[in-house]
Amino acid sequence: MILGIGMDVAEVARYEFDAAKLAWFARKVYTDEEVRYALRKRNRAERFAGFFAAKEATRKAFGHAIPWREVGVSHAPSGKPVVVLSGRSADLPARRGVAAIHLTITHTATVAAAVVVLEGR
Repeated sequence: MILGIGMDVAEVARYEFDAAKLAWFARKVYTDEEVRYALRKRNRAERFAGFFAAKEATRKAFGHAIPWREVGVSHAPSGKPVVVLSGRSADLPARRGVAAIHLTITHTATVAAAVVVLEGR
């Protein structure tokens, strides 16, 4: 059973950070893992935009604001992106009866988009 769906689109140009802006924005929005991952990639602004879209899509799927840094994007060994909730939000899926969180992210040079589906038990 589907318990929630969220989608978001982000313009890549908004995530082309210089070092100072990245430090400020990362402290507010991104996890350390997300920053390390994006900085290893050639088109890092696409990754930052995709992570932001995934966080916003997750918040929409749950139907309320979750602190930005408590919604993380990690990757399975296959490369598939996965949502990781931490801090006070770590038990949110259990409290809401969510058995699985499905995430897909796509991006081009100009736009990133993410869709999250919450699957119930």
